Amino acid sequence: MKNRWPVSFPFLRPAVHKAAIVSICALAPILTYAAIDQQEALEASDRHVKVSRIVTTLFEHSHYRRAKIGNELSSKILDGYLRALDGNRLYFLADDVNGFDKYRFTFDEGVRSGRVEPVFDIFDLYRQRVIERMEFALATLSQEHNFTVDETYYFDREDLPWPDSVSAANEIWRKRVKNDLLGLVMADKTVEEAREVLVKRYNRVIKRTTELNSNEVFETFMNAYADTLDPHSHYFSPRNAKEYDIQMSLEYFGIGASLQMEDEYVTIIEIITGGPASVTGTLEPNDRITGVGQGDSGEIEDVVGWRLDDVVDKIRGPNNTVVRLQILKAGAAPGSAEVIVPFTRGKVTLEAKAAKKEIIEVPRGEQIVKLGVITVPGFYQNFQARINGDKDYTSVTRDVRRLIGELQAENIQGLIMDLRGNGGGQLNEAIDLSGLFIDHGPVVQLREYNGRTRVHKDHDRGVAWDGPLTVLVNRFSASASEIFAAAIQDYGRGVVIGQQTYGKGTVQNVYPLDRQRRAPEQQYGRLNLTMGKYYRVNGGSTQHRGVIPDIELPSLIPLSEVGESTRESALPWDQIETTKYQEVASLYMPDLEYLRSEHLKRQQTDPDLQYLERSIKLSTGVRERKSVSLNLEQRKQEREALDQDRLANENARRAANNMALLESTEELADQDDLDEILEETAEIMADIVTVSSIAAKAKTGNAPQLIEE
Repeated sequence: MKNRWPVSFPFLRPAVHKAAIVSICALAPILTYAAIDQQEALEASDRHVKVSRIVTTLFEHSHYRRAKIGNELSSKILDGYLRALDGNRLYFLADDVNGFDKYRFTFDEGVRSGRVEPVFDIFDLYRQRVIERMEFALATLSQEHNFTVDETYYFDREDLPWPDSVSAANEIWRKRVKNDLLGLVMADKTVEEAREVLVKRYNRVIKRTTELNSNEVFETFMNAYADTLDPHSHYFSPRNAKEYDIQMSLEYFGIGASLQMEDEYVTIIEIITGGPASVTGTLEPNDRITGVGQGDSGEIEDVVGWRLDDVVDKIRGPNNTVVRLQILKAGAAPGSAEVIVPFTRGKVTLEAKAAKKEIIEVPRGEQIVKLGVITVPGFYQNFQARINGDKDYTSVTRDVRRLIGELQAENIQGLIMDLRGNGGGQLNEAIDLSGLFIDHGPVVQLREYNGRTRVHKDHDRGVAWDGPLTVLVNRFSASASEIFAAAIQDYGRGVVIGQQTYGKGTVQNVYPLDRQRRAPEQQYGRLNLTMGKYYRVNGGSTQHRGVIPDIELPSLIPLSEVGESTRESALPWDQIETTKYQEVASLYMPDLEYLRSEHLKRQQTDPDLQYLERSIKLSTGVRERKSVSLNLEQRKQEREALDQDRLANENARRAANNMALLESTEELADQDDLDEILEETAEIMADIVTVSSIAAKAKTGNAPQLIEE
């Protein structure tokens, strides 16, 4: 989403991610611990005191919640800070956490007055525990590990208790090291190679933790503080505020992806429209970067445990040069094979991936229904060119209007607007794009923290397309995408198809904190603060609930793991008054129950849809696992069984489609990606066109009878 930042903001959680890679090593000789240089004394500065006061004032007076910073929030701040440091409960001991209770109801007074010394006291102990655990891990690497023993490692400890003793923590880490070794061996590393990787990795964690300075610790705390109010308010230190400006200017050469730390892994958060990653389509949110290689053949360097900004520096480089990323795919089973994905670095520009069109032909009896598809990757606009008076500034609405004209020239009978994976963009583009399909009127309401509500309208008369329309969305359709889909749905102008959308219905303002204090530039940083919520013309919020499609289709994206509703501090759904708008009287809105019934018939018989359903079950089984076996043979059998299930699933689809069967799992990687969802959306659109045609002919008395089977 647009509220996410595109790189380099230190989240200090060197614990394993829930879906983290499981690695394993082998026997090793005595290892040398990382040299721990003299650590910087961590303490609150005068700048930290002032920033804490300013931010607390803004939270209380300008955040949408208008929350009073009191004891209840103080308790949440402590819990949030501990999650930011040790979310997987691998470092702190239970007694440590119990000892922090003395701060539980004092953080409110501390942030208001600027007394944030407990932040650094907690981090000092955290740093000590990380070093202890890494030293134990390094020592454990030199011991013999028996991979024939039936043991289980719980890699998802988020809901498990903190270890109650040093010996309990050591036992968790003994299994963690064994698991790390096993994973690397299963990824075709030799014992010696696995050992070398892990020695470097564990030493990097020590180095990274000991090098963190007071500003970075303070920033981590401030973001844990902000997250107690909502997931989209963020504090940026002066350094990271400057980094944010570089990213938002799009004047850099990289792959075009927003990254953040998730425990020890640099994780893909968003694919930036117009960048190389967007163009190739090979990365997805929640993919994890485990290695980076330079050029077509440079050695892949393991980056697990690296600082985020160091990984970003590795990914960036000169224009038109190659960088290769080693990726552990989102939802991959622990110990799964990683994939190497090459990218040619390029400048991230709006024009690099604009809206595009294609035509799909769907057989209906003896007829062919010709459909247009317009894929909208983002609600982009060259804002600066528009401000400068350039009449030909880049705009998604302008591009879509042109594409509609081209499709009309090819005599399409229906139009699909594909907004899957569209994370949003310019609000005025969402309004203008809606105006291509509704004559004029309100599109979205914005309610601010002070209770004032503004209605944003499309003022242009006329439409670019008045025929059958569907909007295709998924869980990654967010923000401006939800505004557009909701408007089309509320006006009755088209049918929304796909998956419940993300539910990002909040608005953020940027507050440069230097201006708050009339301070020199880049002294205090900035705050992105949630100050408003979007509401549909029917009064319902897009926040939290998103847009519920008229016809739901199956999806590999889990609602329970992706979306605003998965965030504990997300603002709730609510409703305000309906604004005045007129629904469209259209022949192109057939009975939805009829469309759903036709879809269900296909779902029971269509080989590709059945393939998708089986794929979802396989993926769900992998995601729901919270532990893995430490028995090498069992792990191999589990991986082989999963690969065979995938092969059987693909061959079942092929057999039903009269295609040649695959002989091995290796051939699966060479298969073209299916788009079952778009194909089924086209089928639904063909149903709409057919019914609309019958309805139109009914006016002349020439309509055939619709017979229900």
